[in-house]
Parts: sequence; structure tokens; C-alpha cells
Amino acid sequence: MARFDLTDFEWSVIEPLLPTKVRGKARV
Repeated sequence: MARFDLTDFEWSVIEPLLPTKVRGKARV
């Protein structure tokens, strides 16, 4: 899985669009 370096604002917009498994891994 790719490592996403996003800002909190970007995550607030993108997170709801991603599968839970991706969100959990990306936000570690």
C-alpha cells in the first residue's frame, strides 16, 4: 500500500471516500 503524506484538511476530504482498510493503514 502506498504511503500517503496528506494534510489534515486533505484527509478530512479524502478519508470518507476510502475503504476502511486503506484509511487505517495510511493514518498510522
